[in-house]
Amino acid sequence: MKNYTLLLLLCCTSIFMYAQDSLKVELKDVHQIEIKTTDEKIVFAENDSILAHQNELQEHVEATLIDSLWLQEMYSSPLYDSIRYVMNDAELDSVELKELPTALLKERLAIIDSETPFNVEYNYSLERIIKSYLKNRREGFATLMSRAQYYFPMFEEHLDKYDIPLEIKYLAIVESALKPRAKSHVGATGLWQFMYQTGKQFDLKVSSYVDERQDPIKATEAACKYLSVLYTIFNDWDLALAAYNSGPGNVNKAIRRSGGNRNYWNIRGFLPRETAGYVPAFYATLYIFKYADEHGITSKKAYINKFETDTIHIKKQVTFEQINKYLDVDIELLQFLNPQYKLDIIPYVKDRNYYITLPLYNVGQFTSNEKDLYAFVDAEEAKREQTLPEYIEMGDRIRYKVKSGDYLGKIAEKYGVSVSSIKRWNGLRTNNLRIGQRLSIYPRKITTTSKSKAATTKKITKTPSGNYETYTVKSGDSLWTISQKYSKVSIQNLKEWNNIWSAKSLKIGMKLKIYKI
Repeated sequence: MKNYTLLLLLCCTSIFMYAQDSLKVELKDVHQIEIKTTDEKIVFAENDSILAHQNELQEHVEATLIDSLWLQEMYSSPLYDSIRYVMNDAELDSVELKELPTALLKERLAIIDSETPFNVEYNYSLERIIKSYLKNRREGFATLMSRAQYYFPMFEEHLDKYDIPLEIKYLAIVESALKPRAKSHVGATGLWQFMYQTGKQFDLKVSSYVDERQDPIKATEAACKYLSVLYTIFNDWDLALAAYNSGPGNVNKAIRRSGGNRNYWNIRGFLPRETAGYVPAFYATLYIFKYADEHGITSKKAYINKFETDTIHIKKQVTFEQINKYLDVDIELLQFLNPQYKLDIIPYVKDRNYYITLPLYNVGQFTSNEKDLYAFVDAEEAKREQTLPEYIEMGDRIRYKVKSGDYLGKIAEKYGVSVSSIKRWNGLRTNNLRIGQRLSIYPRKITTTSKSKAATTKKITKTPSGNYETYTVKSGDSLWTISQKYSKVSIQNLKEWNNIWSAKSLKIGMKLKIYKI
């Protein structure tokens, strides 16, 4: 029995190491950040002093192995194959990219119509939209398919719960392009584009900290409730879609003006202009997703799969920045997984349940170190209350030109400011940046009231000009462990001497300069 247990643990360990190597997520639209699991110690340092703080995260090996086994099971399951939307090279080479014949389109639409409760009828207007999408939006659909790998399993679970056709998941593409923080010019917000009053009607709360219209799960639940009500009223899914866009009143007026017709295509001319194009856009999206392979459209790499994440109930107010420091989770990934938190702050309110979604590996870290994490949060808040108002003020404005590979988190870290501050200074509504874009940055600086402290810090952290020793980073090294090998050398010294902005920049084999001070 002991030998069997040992063999099982060895197999689990092997799978866990494989999962660590394979669990990498490239967020193309979220500034190309690579996320990976790591067993390195998480280290953070104070930005405004030479003092360094070490935090060694406790790991529960058996629980981590269970997580890795589950992930491996999901990666090898038919479920994973069904949500990847990726063709292999041989399949892609066999695709003939040519004009879509009308006869073939009619045949395919008839197949879709037979498989759904919608009236997917061929007409020239729909053909024009489909061909326009195929010609002009191929890259966009590849991106949408990438986002769909995260959102569609979530949508399908809720749609099935309410006995709503699963094809309704494509409605979120038409509404928001699967961007949970999308906001229309009239104020409709989130994946399902709820107006404030409609969101309130379906129990989506909005506060200074949280907009539940941007919460993927709660907004999807509300959309299912709303669509169920609309279907009950019209007893027709095409009309329910039209009513979702323009309101049931406008659809009912169109029915009256058409002489009592209840087929969407017969009342389309009496609907508001936007709604007249809304349902055809839904059908065109449905067609392209179903026949993406035939048109050579392949998904970009997924941000992250839903099964690679889990949620944790928050018991104390915590910021994304604090979670980033403690668990080494990139802020952009936190924003992608938790778009409902408007200020990158998860509040704690009595009798309200707020949670954070994290990669599965980090959920394990959070759970194993929850008490220490909250203690760290308390220490951070105490430090903020005591020092920031006294010693820190805005520096002079600089104009930063965005370069290839830049993202908001990287720029914020470089200048010691927060992502939310950069967005506020520049009126940015999203995290998207363009190469060549100019940003206004106000770096932090030490005020004249603390010149003596500044002089002390400057003297110690200034890069020496003398001889230095070269240290090669080995497996298991962290900035803290390296600093402990050398008398009087701090983490801040190592960062400044070697142009390192965070612990994540440390790589095995990297050469570090160690000066004598």
